[in-house]
Amino acid sequence: MSERIADSRFARAAQREQSALPADVPATPRAPITHGGNLHEAAERYGIPYDEWLDLSTGINPHGYPVPPVPAAAWRRLPDEGDGLPDCAARYYGAPDAAHVLPVAGSQAAIRALPALLPRGQAGVAPLTYSEYAPAFERAGHGVMPLDIACDTLPAALTHAIVVNPNNPTAHHLSAEKLLAWHAQLSARGGTLLVDEAFADTMPAASLATHVNREGLIVLRSPGKFFGLAGVRAGFVLASPAMLERLCRALGAWTVSGPARHAVKAAFADHGWQQQMRSRLAADSARLVDLLQAHDIRSRATPLFAWTDDPRAAALHEALATRGVWTRLFASSGSVRFGLPGSEAEWTRLQDSLRDAMAAVAARRTTAATGAQAPESG
Repeated sequence: MSERIADSRFARAAQREQSALPADVPATPRAPITHGGNLHEAAERYGIPYDEWLDLSTGINPHGYPVPPVPAAAWRRLPDEGDGLPDCAARYYGAPDAAHVLPVAGSQAAIRALPALLPRGQAGVAPLTYSEYAPAFERAGHGVMPLDIACDTLPAALTHAIVVNPNNPTAHHLSAEKLLAWHAQLSARGGTLLVDEAFADTMPAASLATHVNREGLIVLRSPGKFFGLAGVRAGFVLASPAMLERLCRALGAWTVSGPARHAVKAAFADHGWQQQMRSRLAADSARLVDLLQAHDIRSRATPLFAWTDDPRAAALHEALATRGVWTRLFASSGSVRFGLPGSEAEWTRLQDSLRDAMAAVAARRTTAATGAQAPESG
């Protein structure tokens, strides 16, 4: 499958628009950001009750970590920031030590706060990636330009580069060697490489966490995806102690709740569960890719989701939605992301729904083609 990340016409148009703006003028306001997991919207739009949906619109592990009972004190007391959570995270992620780790209220809190702490400049963001980054940098007064992930030498005008690795939604993965080379280029000009590794738990050897003692390198991690703990709203920023001190002052105290800290510490310590889950997710991902391929849908995947830019993808998303299966549509590229079913019943439902949806899509395309070729009436 082609590894194109976005339509080149979009990238060229975005470059032209950005070059026409002064560096300190934000771009035109973007369309409202949408995310997966918006099942109430789907239920209202398609008239299907909330509880009757198969939600595959996120890349969250459907086999979430079984959190042990939360001690009563975790609910009653203020969060204990001396509980060793940064040490646990440093060991799990492979950061140099706890001084390079800051717990935050999910990666989202860091994405919103970090741009204001960086020197104002030009930030490179891939046209099709996690949609919160470009607006966050624009709000902080940075210019935003498309990032070509195929390049080896970054544009001289680029100050900061933001990379989701593996990328959400395209599943494209950049090597640590390439990213470190980018970091060296940016660091030499006083810039920053920010790497979002929200989906990297299934490939720990590829992480840049061990390198965050380098100035100008920031890594974001989240237990929400691999551990299936998105609801606890916890995340980690790995960076130099000086950067983390500035970020800590910006975010304030008690950013992660006591129950969340309890859950994440338990998950980080359970090495047996982690090993078993990596094997299970790899098998489930391969099963999903095979299921899509059986319907002639080629995809690229991580162990937590599969993505396709098949020309029929948008129509397939709509056909599945009418059958109560919710996938994540990326309207700008006409591509779709599939999360993993969580049970055999859900796998069977997806298989049956795909068969019926693909038949409906084929029928509509045939009707449209026949209508387009019909002679005009006299």
